[in-house]
Amino acid sequence: MLFLASKLIEVPHGFSLREGGVSSGPYASLNLSESVGDTPLHVRENLERLAEAAGRLPQQLATVRQVHGDRVVRGVPGLAESADGLWTDDAAGPWLGVRCADCVPVLLSAADGRRVAAVHSGWRGTALRVVARAVEVLVGQGERASTLRAAVGPCIQACCYEVEPQLAERFGADFGPEVVRQGRIRPHLNLSAAVRCTLLAAGLLPEWVDVFPGCTACEPGRFYSHRRDGGVTGRHLAFIAPTPLS
Repeated sequence: MLFLASKLIEVPHGFSLREGGVSSGPYASLNLSESVGDTPLHVRENLERLAEAAGRLPQQLATVRQVHGDRVVRGVPGLAESADGLWTDDAAGPWLGVRCADCVPVLLSAADGRRVAAVHSGWRGTALRVVARAVEVLVGQGERASTLRAAVGPCIQACCYEVEPQLAERFGADFGPEVVRQGRIRPHLNLSAAVRCTLLAAGLLPEWVDVFPGCTACEPGRFYSHRRDGGVTGRHLAFIAPTPLS
């Protein structure tokens, strides 16, 4: 199995896992980023394997240059703008992808799958409510927030995400005390809970928000983790594609 998928989203989508690729060393094995020091040929082979498993064409993948902001753009293959979210309603080809190794990947789909979005949400993007910007884009295209489906993928969880007290205080004030828990020395953040809170505030219904429990830092056999591995590691790809027009 190369990726995890949500039962709430019926269009092609997934959150890639670590196994099943050809990369070696700290990037072993299904690294999907050429910007972390891995051999480019290995990354391309890994993408081809994931694309085949997902029923997609690798050259039709649309991504962005992730900058930890709240900009959401239309996904166009071969045109990587500086942003942290993509959307499309073009069922003729593109599939959308964001890369993560601790940050929160979020996939959104209209009820009929005709419009989709992919979002990269680190702590800065979460504080900026980047997922709410993606919801706003889809609503602006004619969707209703209450009918959107969302999957919040594996990320670093509160068990491992120790932060400075000032950041924890900020998140607690913005998202509620449930997103902060006190560790032995410093507080810990629950980013996926903050993202879920943002989605609900944006109008999504709780029954249409799927939150994956996996912790990227706790499970080195399944996930890459920027924090656990000191910055030298691979990247996962969270991807989604719209339903073809009938």
